[in-house]
Amino acid sequence: MTIRVPVTGGEMSAYMALPKKGKGAGVVVLQEIFGVTESMRKVCDFLAARQFTAICPDLFWRADPNVELKESESDRGRALRGKMDDDQVTDDIASAIDFLRTHPACSNGTVGVVGYCWGGYLAYLTAVRHKPDAAVGYYGVGIEKKLDLAKNLSCPLMLHYAELDQFASPEVAAQVRATYKDDERVTIYDYPKVGHAFARPGGVHFDAKAADLADMRTLSFLVETIIGHNKVGIL
Repeated sequence: MTIRVPVTGGEMSAYMALPKKGKGAGVVVLQEIFGVTESMRKVCDFLAARQFTAICPDLFWRADPNVELKESESDRGRALRGKMDDDQVTDDIASAIDFLRTHPACSNGTVGVVGYCWGGYLAYLTAVRHKPDAAVGYYGVGIEKKLDLAKNLSCPLMLHYAELDQFASPEVAAQVRATYKDDERVTIYDYPKVGHAFARPGGVHFDAKAADLADMRTLSFLVETIIGHNKVGIL
């Protein structure tokens, strides 16, 4: 279902998926450059099927509300992304986190963020600018440009990188890993022989084996960080 999330200057729409029992720990899913697409809705549905309450806000709402692009429209997606102020976008994400924390469908007031591509970068940026309870980034593009903020990390962080990613290369992953080598809250995984967007449901570069592995690691991480060690039975 579609909901409205209040933010500074207005409201942004968001897709919401609820678990069968009607409430669960919260997850804000952060979109790629294509908008709130069927792939992003499937991520929310996947999380809801595992007893999380998930929302995916329309982070392009200030530039082109409700836009939903195809993979073949990446040039338009990059142009839209270029119009966005990343700090303002993460402020909007913080508003979505606060909204979900107090929503009746959020069972314990804890909320994590999970992002893909641009959203993977935004997950990191949200974790160093605001205070989600956990953050996960899949092949986040541009994190290495914001490592000066690394010391501000506010929560456990998990990052997934693809060996053949032309946008977030193994060299980038190594740079991020070196930055956080002494921080036990940070976990970084590399996935061999797969490229960018390997975990995009229905995407042309989707790799089922790598996606399943990354998703299971993400689920385990979210259970530990936003639900708690004593409640792992939800899986």
